[in-house]
Amino acid sequence: MDVEISSIFQIAGIGIVVAMLHTVLKQMGKEDIAHWATVIGFVLVLFMVLRMLEDLFQEIKTIFLFQ
Repeated sequence: MDVEISSIFQIAGIGIVVAMLHTVLKQMGKEDIAHWATVIGFVLVLFMVLRMLEDLFQEIKTIFLFQ
């Protein structure tokens, strides 16, 4: 259970940092860099979620195939 909670906090932390970075860069007039920072943050979180989904599917496979 601790792994899921820490993963949720990691994703939330990345979201907060990316949102703050996007806001600061947009205020500085660097909108292109702000959008790239948002895209990079999204891809990072996407890979984290995909890794968790892979673990979930492995667990489901193990349960239903009795391995």
